[in-house]
Amino acid sequence: MRTLLTLAAVALLAGAAGAFAQSDDTDAVGPMVTENKVDTQTFVATVPNANEFEIQSSMLAGEKSASDDVKAFARQMIADHTKAGEDFKAAMSQGQTTASIKPAGPALQPEEQHLLGELKNASGKDFDQKYIRMQLDAHKDAVALFSTYAKSGDDPAMKEFAKKTLPVLKMHEKHAKELAVAHQG
Repeated sequence: MRTLLTLAAVALLAGAAGAFAQSDDTDAVGPMVTENKVDTQTFVATVPNANEFEIQSSMLAGEKSASDDVKAFARQMIADHTKAGEDFKAAMSQGQTTASIKPAGPALQPEEQHLLGELKNASGKDFDQKYIRMQLDAHKDAVALFSTYAKSGDDPAMKEFAKKTLPVLKMHEKHAKELAVAHQG
């Protein structure tokens, strides 16, 4: 089972069209993701949950990690993703095509809850390695999602948000890769 963010990125990276069920209880076919495009509904539905996962997992890292570099990364993640959440809300309020879209709340999807559970049960080096791996995976997916929406999104405010946030996500991905090398084992 993968998060919506991961599903969107996999569909993007595989070059296949994918349909996702909408977050409400309708039977309608959900938004589409293709190799070159992410629709606004998918983007808006994905971002809040992914952002919340980054914040919650990083709060755990701040509490549980014994490594100063992991704790410093976690603090940066909390600060940057809190700001991204604020920027997302501002973009939603300015969006031309977002008025009818209700983003998922900050509640986590079942897979994200499962991943947090894994982190809660881990300790020491195992915790650091799991946290770093989760950050690598999440940021690889986020960079793919935001890159695609920044290029092909149909809502100008959301597209600008994606463009503005993308360099920060790329920096996080690079830093997570560096941490992975430093914490191999």
